[in-house]
Amino acid sequence: MALLEVKNLEVYYGVINALKGISFEVNEGEIVTLIGANGAGKTTTMQSIMGFIHPKAGEVVYDGHTITGQPTHKIMRMGLTQVPEGRRVFSELNVYENLIMGAYTNKDRAQVKRDLEEIYTLFPRLEERKTQMAGMLSGGEQQMLAMGRALMSHPKLLMLDEPSMGLAPILVSQVFDMIKHLNDTGTTILLVEQNAEKALAIADRAYVMETGSITLTGTGKELAQSEEIRKAYLGG
Repeated sequence: MALLEVKNLEVYYGVINALKGISFEVNEGEIVTLIGANGAGKTTTMQSIMGFIHPKAGEVVYDGHTITGQPTHKIMRMGLTQVPEGRRVFSELNVYENLIMGAYTNKDRAQVKRDLEEIYTLFPRLEERKTQMAGMLSGGEQQMLAMGRALMSHPKLLMLDEPSMGLAPILVSQVFDMIKHLNDTGTTILLVEQNAEKALAIADRAYVMETGSITLTGTGKELAQSEEIRKAYLGG
């Protein structure tokens, strides 16, 4: 069953047609990835789903409800959360305060405390750094914090925008292991990622975007083995 359906979405920046009627879906329990070069429209797609950008045409349906044009905070309360490109932690707040910001809609303090314990179990480094200012963390630690903050809102669908950007190779592998673990424990994932090899390795299904259009789709394994994809995105 489709948890998220994007139908014929069109977005313009002035006269520039950034999304040209794209359609795709994410089924409950899946990892679905959007891959493509810079400027393909991947981040614009994410921002349109979350309500940061209002499309000129098309529809976004989440969990059976049309959310096109809805304010972002209402979309989040429905269980759809995004970890944005560049992580965007609150640099002048400490780790603990950043995580609490992710639970701002939850008034059940006991539940918030349990959620914090789960995040610290998932990301032990965050517990070690809980009183440290987020701006002083390494890139990998900031990515853990951004993901942990998103998980505090109990997302049914977690959207990740370029989670490996700027990270050392060993940390990239750790981030993808975390994504796979989150999916294995019940979180549906929509992943935007330039590291096509890593993304396709964990994705159930994938869509290739080029200049605002979806040009190819298939399972992660099928696209990883595609000669066209290997030449364009996998260095061979």
